[in-house]
Amino acid sequence: MSKVPPLLDGQAASTGRMPFARQEAATVLSQAEAWQAFLVYLNPSRVLSTLGLAAFAAVLLSPIFAVSFPVLLGRTLFVGLLGLLGFAVAGHWPRLLPRWLARWLLQVLAVVVMVPTATLVVYLVAVGGDLYRLLNSEGRMFGFLWIAGSGLLVAPLLAMGALYRQRDAEARSQALRFELERSELERQALDVRLRLLQAQVEPHFLFNTLANVRALVETGSPQAAPVLRSLIAYLRAAMPRLQSEVATLGDELTLVRAYLELMHLRMPDRLSFSIHIPAELENLRFPPMALLTLVENAVRHGIDPSEEGGHIELGAERSTAEGGVRLWVSDSGMGLSQSAGSGTGLRNLRERLKVFYPGGASLALSENQPHGLRAEIQFQP
Repeated sequence: MSKVPPLLDGQAASTGRMPFARQEAATVLSQAEAWQAFLVYLNPSRVLSTLGLAAFAAVLLSPIFAVSFPVLLGRTLFVGLLGLLGFAVAGHWPRLLPRWLARWLLQVLAVVVMVPTATLVVYLVAVGGDLYRLLNSEGRMFGFLWIAGSGLLVAPLLAMGALYRQRDAEARSQALRFELERSELERQALDVRLRLLQAQVEPHFLFNTLANVRALVETGSPQAAPVLRSLIAYLRAAMPRLQSEVATLGDELTLVRAYLELMHLRMPDRLSFSIHIPAELENLRFPPMALLTLVENAVRHGIDPSEEGGHIELGAERSTAEGGVRLWVSDSGMGLSQSAGSGTGLRNLRERLKVFYPGGASLALSENQPHGLRAEIQFQP
């Protein structure tokens, strides 16, 4: 087989025209898809409804017809099916008919044309195709007028009703598609917003922790090596969770313990901590690095500036009345005067909670007595 010259092939690509074989295959494919869609348009419910109405018309007309009921039934069924076919063709392939007409009007006109045409075909078959014989038969002309007239009276009304139901179904379907698209866009926007907020939080923790290690190294503290080992353990626990989208409260507790142990090595005589969180709450979805934000804030602004140091307590409980969860970080450090709650970490945490818990979440700060700070998160899981 000879190859297509490069020049001709390039010309076809540059002009946007596909080769004949591919163009023909695309045309065949489009025609096959069009026929498949047309057959779907003629769904069983429409066919059965048409056959039922045609049979009912045969029952009503049988007292005034001399032919047997099966013959009359066959004629009405044929007329009904051809009317449905014209209705479907005009609705599915409107380009075959004049473009200056609306699609619904095309479908109604198609029914108006097909009903008498189908009736004429039925009676021409009965007389062997002799139109003169049909016109000179008073009984056959009487039957033709009755069937065609009844069809012209009822069929357009039925077509209009079908079009109204179809338009109503399409409107509901389009509204549903718009709602689904809107929900998907909102979900994507929330995901992007959460990622941006989380990306701002990650460097905050890493640089703060590295600054603590640097301070120990610069002062020659013997705790530098153990703290560095704890830092490595902390980073091993933290890095897999920075980009996690399915983090749980249990995962966050693992990270918080590693961080608190690291801080305890740095100031063993000034920091103690306790964690009292029920095991049944550890499987709850929880935003990554959220609890660590509060713990790091307690260390940095509460315990570290205090000469006596202090104690950090983590606790949680589920509200039996509302089904919500209360989670708190309480410290006995410097208190609210030294940590006003307007830092970047807490602002981002509030935003992340709103995004992560659409059902509602809040962060509240309050004074501990005689001194210290209590940060409490409430959310609906």
